Amino acid sequence: MKVFAVVNQKGGVGKTTTSVNLAACLAAMRRRVLLIDLDAQGNATMGCGVDKAALTESVYDVLVLDQGLRDVMVDGAGGLKVVGSNADLTGAEIDLLDLEDREYRLKTALSRASDEFDYVIIDCPPALNLLTINALTAATSLIIPMQCEYYALEGLSALVETIKRVVAHLNPSLQIEGIVRTMFDPRNSLTKDVSEQLQQHFGEKLYRTVIPRNVRLAEAPSHGLPIVAYDPTSSGAKAYLALAGELVRRELDAVSIMDRGAPVAVTKTH
Repeated sequence: MKVFAVVNQKGGVGKTTTSVNLAACLAAMRRRVLLIDLDAQGNATMGCGVDKAALTESVYDVLVLDQGLRDVMVDGAGGLKVVGSNADLTGAEIDLLDLEDREYRLKTALSRASDEFDYVIIDCPPALNLLTINALTAATSLIIPMQCEYYALEGLSALVETIKRVVAHLNPSLQIEGIVRTMFDPRNSLTKDVSEQLQQHFGEKLYRTVIPRNVRLAEAPSHGLPIVAYDPTSSGAKAYLALAGELVRRELDAVSIMDRGAPVAVTKTH
């Protein structure tokens, strides 16, 4: 089971859009996928067609009340299983402070369901808090969505420092799986400049697939559907299907290299 935390400390970069649509595209490829919404706004929950207000149990029950994932997960659009979030999660920060192993609550819950899923996608809140720390501790690797804009690299360098601290103290095997460029507009010269800098700094960690600005992609959440269900012919759907394919191919290539006994190359971050 691969556990991907979709994380960026900056809001408005397409984090939830990436979480929902990447999960749905992996499910469309006949993978067993669980989406966990760790943001109290519950946008990923709603984006999968799950009414957050109607949830009787949520990720709060998993983190604070030690409820099993099987008891909390519900069916979402596109063949996903969803552990949803709602306003209950707002108080989780305070409630977790008094609990033993508070940084490992999500990791413990996932370990009990390790045989049930091929992929777990965690939509993180846009802040470094105890919920995000739980995601970083539980994750095998990170997917970082980001816009190619002026402040993007500055925010990314701060995130990399956070990841280093988590590796040092909580999750030594954590690594960046990939960086995905979102809301991409190739006509913009700044977009090209930042994209080139990302390529220089992160090399193979930068996904070749870019997610374009797309009206249909922006509309899909209001219908409670991932883009592959809402408009599978749109450029947004094609992009996220391509991203899911790239992610799976990377994993298969890594396994193939290991099977041949050769070391897996790791791109250093600066």
